[in-house]
Amino acid sequence: MRYLFISDLHLEAQRPDITRAFLRCLDTRARDAGALYILGDFFEVWLGDDNPDPLADQISAALLALSRQGTAIYLMHGNRDFLIGRDFCRRSGATLLNDPTLIEINGERVLLMHGDSLCIDDADYIRMRRWLRNPLSLFILRHLPLKTRHRIGRKLRNESQERTRYKAADITDVNQDEVLRVMREHRVTTLIHGHTHRPAVHPLEIDGCPAQRIVLGDWDKDGWVLEVDGDGYRLESFGLT
Repeated sequence: MRYLFISDLHLEAQRPDITRAFLRCLDTRARDAGALYILGDFFEVWLGDDNPDPLADQISAALLALSRQGTAIYLMHGNRDFLIGRDFCRRSGATLLNDPTLIEINGERVLLMHGDSLCIDDADYIRMRRWLRNPLSLFILRHLPLKTRHRIGRKLRNESQERTRYKAADITDVNQDEVLRVMREHRVTTLIHGHTHRPAVHPLEIDGCPAQRIVLGDWDKDGWVLEVDGDGYRLESFGLT
């Protein structure tokens, strides 16, 4: 079976080139895949399943069509779209995954994450993440008036961009000790995640055993996809046009 992994598309109406590239990916690369895993930040912002959005309708219809052709679709929350809920997944034929999630590929246990929880050196962000992902906070956010959610969303997005601009690169990247701790905890030698926008395959060693951390790329100047089959892992970029 062939598996596809993507993340950090940050879909929004202002970037129709990314939307077109994603829809083309569904019609080509994903058509014969057994499963498509979307590991967070699928949308640039998600204010709730009840927010009217023609782009979301277009994307959910395309995912549903792919699902009906036989490709299983899995979706994980990112830090931009953690309010995606059951209604969007139902309309898309997708299954919502916990972060982290363990799967098995070719007999190997593989750990999937969005990746933001690994950036523990960014203490301010981790505190905010802990508050936003609290079940009570999520309940309150989902039940706020849509206009209020729009205002909060703009504020959080602006603050995030401002903080990131002035932080050192190593602060906004994953913490290596945390990576090894999480991989040991889940007893895996392969971790796949996104979030950092630094696509690469990092060879590791865990307790004397070879391991790897595969970082998915963000869709901006190029698109990125990780393909996995019986021949191994291939992280590839491609043009958006």
